[in-house]
Amino acid sequence: MNPKLKTILNLLLFFFTLFCIPLNAQLINQPIKWSSRFVDLGAGLYEIQITGVISEDKKDWHIYDLGPYTDGPTPTSLVINLPQTKDSNAQIEGLPYLLTPVKQKFDEMFGMEIGICQDRVIVAQKIRVKGVDSVKVIAVIEWQACDNSSCLPPTKREFSITLPGLAEKSSKESSEESAEEPADDNISAVFTANSVHTTPTHSDGRSLWGVIIEAIIWGFVALLTPCVFPMVPMTVSFFLKSSSKVMASFFGLCIVALYTLPIGAIIVATYFAGGEAVTADIFNWLATHWVPNVLFFIIFMLFAASFFGAFEIVLPSWLVNKSDSKSDKGGYIGVFFMALTLVLVSFSCTGPIVGTILIKSTQGDIWEPIITMLAFSGAFALPFTIFAFAPSLLKNLPKSGGWLNSVKVVLGFIEVALGFKFLSVADQVYHWGLLDREIHLAIWIVVFTLMGLYLLGKIRFAHDTPQEHLSVKRLTLAIVTFSFVVYMIPGMWGAPLKGLSGYLPPMSSQDFISSGQSTGLSQESGHSSSDNRGATYSNFLHLPHGLKGFFRYSEGLEYARKVGKPLFIDFTGHGCVNCREMEARVWSDSRVLKLLRDEFVIVALYADDKTTAIESDWITTESGRVLKSIGKINSHLAMNKYKVNAQPYYAIIDPTTEEHLTKPRGYNLDVEQFIEFLKSVM
Repeated sequence: MNPKLKTILNLLLFFFTLFCIPLNAQLINQPIKWSSRFVDLGAGLYEIQITGVISEDKKDWHIYDLGPYTDGPTPTSLVINLPQTKDSNAQIEGLPYLLTPVKQKFDEMFGMEIGICQDRVIVAQKIRVKGVDSVKVIAVIEWQACDNSSCLPPTKREFSITLPGLAEKSSKESSEESAEEPADDNISAVFTANSVHTTPTHSDGRSLWGVIIEAIIWGFVALLTPCVFPMVPMTVSFFLKSSSKVMASFFGLCIVALYTLPIGAIIVATYFAGGEAVTADIFNWLATHWVPNVLFFIIFMLFAASFFGAFEIVLPSWLVNKSDSKSDKGGYIGVFFMALTLVLVSFSCTGPIVGTILIKSTQGDIWEPIITMLAFSGAFALPFTIFAFAPSLLKNLPKSGGWLNSVKVVLGFIEVALGFKFLSVADQVYHWGLLDREIHLAIWIVVFTLMGLYLLGKIRFAHDTPQEHLSVKRLTLAIVTFSFVVYMIPGMWGAPLKGLSGYLPPMSSQDFISSGQSTGLSQESGHSSSDNRGATYSNFLHLPHGLKGFFRYSEGLEYARKVGKPLFIDFTGHGCVNCREMEARVWSDSRVLKLLRDEFVIVALYADDKTTAIESDWITTESGRVLKSIGKINSHLAMNKYKVNAQPYYAIIDPTTEEHLTKPRGYNLDVEQFIEFLKSVM
């Protein structure tokens, strides 16, 4: 085999192995997520706690207790590695132990009585620090996860934990906790920032498959864009020289790699530089900060203007020409540069689509952008790979021409509408007040009205081919477009428009609501049990449907203790599409509203709000970083206390003990199940 070819293939196999194995292990195989913390027991004695939580959709799985077992399963074990120095000022005291109950059962697979841990397990180990300097230890947890029919291989995970020395006591630590009353529910317990293991957003209800399917659809749509479609004949003419199936497969693989590997490289680099928390922070910044959102808005407007014919957006000719010239060399190197040329030339049309997919996927697990980009690029590459396999299929495709410009213009209208979604996110997060709900709706109504008129031939652009008659396809699209416009119009007077709830600003930003319009808001005169008169941040943060509540965890907790009602915690976000859908489709149900209003104290914790919190709420992390914004403080609470980095996330706790009263719940549009969730604590 050609040495250059062998090198390229090895690199591609290496990267795909690097990404696919961790993806499979994290998102499919392992049902348990681990995190670490330590508790100060006083007099230099610390308790290290390694907590494992079984995913909501893997409740039939379990791990084993500390054993030991002969000819049985691999028991859970915790090993603490102290610094290998002669003057180490730390020592391990006693053996590891469990802080959570163990269920005894006869395991038919191993034929013995064993102890299993389900739902949640905390393994602890005491360590005494004798000197004034801090001590960095490595905690290694090993476990084996099984269900009723199979077991996964034993797996290990390491945590780096720094214990303060006697002279470095942090004022943030709790001094009242004990082994008998573990600190799992005390917000002031000290956590190691680099050991927080977040739960994937989609494990709690919003299907990861839904995002993958959407990415696949966009991948096929991208084929019809005017920058991409003309590349089909070029691809076929290239592969007429060689009908090798191996070459065609390699071509498709290169397209996928060129789209996916750059995203993967960013994730891997940030992950190894600072762990999952750093990577999650980067994607959170990308999804919610005004800079990327305004930048994407400007980019979408520029692309729309280009699609309308104002100017042409192309990459530098030297870059495309250099890549194209390399493709003439033939062989595997030529195929690779042919794929690179395709990706570069198509960028002006696929760029906005790729940006939309990535922005949406950043609301989930840190691996999700790789998965969605893999799905998008796979769908995008598939037709080209098929044509590379069988060039004769090209004759069945319509020739490029005026219809492509029509597609281009229609995409321009859609990009104008989608672009305002990015500006809307920044507007909500920073409370600029630029795009209230009716202004956003007015823009969409005008944009799609113009799009419908274009489809009917009432508007023409410079590069359009004159139409002698209206085709059935254009008429059908025009009917769909005007129907959408008619659907949106009542929203100007406060109609809830549940189908668009995730893409519009919240109802609280609506300036005018018709007195006779049914909006789903609570019209009852009675006050909610969580009356938020005087609640901090209530001048710019609001609950939907006229509900009353709080926006600081401490305030909500205090009021719930005062009135003796459960605390309903809503981890939400201004840019959270699924949160708005839940509020519009589930919370709007009269039974849900009555339960929330009468039986609970509500606290809504926005994880992406950029407003500076009151100084008493500021948090100093172990690394010395001070968290000042409302969003960062609430995200810290979500990740460190509840081990989640997802919105929406609903938890109901006992305000006295701060213990969960029922299993938390995420995105799920089943109203009856949500009612059952609320009633389960009554």
